[in-house]
Amino acid sequence: MHIEQLYTNCLAEAAYFIESDGEVAIVDPIRDTDIYIAKAAERNAKIKYIFETHFHADFISGHLELAAKTGATIVFGPLADTKFAKHTANDGEIFKLGEVQIKVLHTPGHTPESSCFLLIDEKGKDYALFTGDTLFVGDVGRPDLLDGKMSKEELASMLYDSLNNKILPLNDDVLLYPAHGPGSACGKNIGKETWSTLGVQRMTNYALQPQTRENFIKSVTEGLSAAPAYFFSDARINKEGYNSLDQVLNASMVALSASEFKQKINAGCLVLDTRSPDDFEKGYIDGAVNIGLNGTYAVWVGALIDINKPLVILCDEGKEHESIVRLARVGYENVRGFLNGGIKSWSDAGYPVAQIASIDPTDFNKYIDRGFHILDVRKPGELQAGYVKNAVNVPLNNMNGIETKLNKSDKIMVHCAGGYRSMIAVSLLKNAGYTDLVNVRGGFAKIRENGADIDMN
Repeated sequence: MHIEQLYTNCLAEAAYFIESDGEVAIVDPIRDTDIYIAKAAERNAKIKYIFETHFHADFISGHLELAAKTGATIVFGPLADTKFAKHTANDGEIFKLGEVQIKVLHTPGHTPESSCFLLIDEKGKDYALFTGDTLFVGDVGRPDLLDGKMSKEELASMLYDSLNNKILPLNDDVLLYPAHGPGSACGKNIGKETWSTLGVQRMTNYALQPQTRENFIKSVTEGLSAAPAYFFSDARINKEGYNSLDQVLNASMVALSASEFKQKINAGCLVLDTRSPDDFEKGYIDGAVNIGLNGTYAVWVGALIDINKPLVILCDEGKEHESIVRLARVGYENVRGFLNGGIKSWSDAGYPVAQIASIDPTDFNKYIDRGFHILDVRKPGELQAGYVKNAVNVPLNNMNGIETKLNKSDKIMVHCAGGYRSMIAVSLLKNAGYTDLVNVRGGFAKIRENGADIDMN
């Protein structure tokens, strides 16, 4: 028996490769499926099953693509109604995979069809549980993603039963393999590890502590931030079906000259600049939004840009394919091409290049003395470590409506924890008409080190 976690940092997502005696099961694959096919070939094995824990909301799953390429059977748990061929398993149904077995545990709560898959080893022992978004390290899946079809309280009540009746009765040494790690918006506060054991989670996970149904519902529903709008589109796509990644790439990988790129902008396309914040500040196309490939790129695109908005890509040369594939992973397929030759081709054609004013934290207090307001775009939980006195906090994920509590005529310094999010915020504000903006390099830790006046909650 061989188990491998295949973690995609950009999505904070974990898929799983399980092999026994030449047969393979893949749990929750991402859309670009070549890695699974290559691993099966390495092990001289055949992909037999594709297990989906639920209709994922935060990424496009690779179930259809992988099934088309390998002939594997797609398996969902009970209540999964789809528009494509698949096997809908019964609660408790067992699938044989080489010398091991995989048992379906229907665990509604995150969504009604959510199911976990219990791996039973060659000796008949419960070995590992693939929990999807039902149970994370330190957290559980949020119960508010059904877009009004069921209340979060109804789903939380179902989750309470699922945890207590299906998962907690298992032995402490059962390995827990969730679908997400830290940074995912599918949980409220997911822990740093990407796997655990039931015993450890029984002791440390707030949701697994002995408590009444009422207290559980309250604890898992309070403090939830708004789900990114694209979640509902992705869940629908995963349920109804989608075009192959090859089709998406054929339509999107279009090299545009500077003049063609400008025509696309004039026709309403948004420039998505995927370069690093340092490169963006030195020269960018007016109106562009900077979300760099060097961070959780696809997640922030999903949080901040309308999934139906037509896009054109400006990136470092050689990064066109990556920029487009990572968008496709979260269902963004409306890419009309990329700027051939990057920002240099734009400037060489005589088109204007704008710049972002950025400062080092050593100059932070000087700018306060000059009357600059401070905009902190970190998450509320990050403020527990301290925040600059008189700063206005607007978490980046809340900025798609550009509600900063500040005026467009104000002089504003923007910072986050390290500099990635603050540049995204500055680009969004510039796009919305704010003019007197300064980005602070290095983020809060560097600001603190350089003597800023810090308050604590």
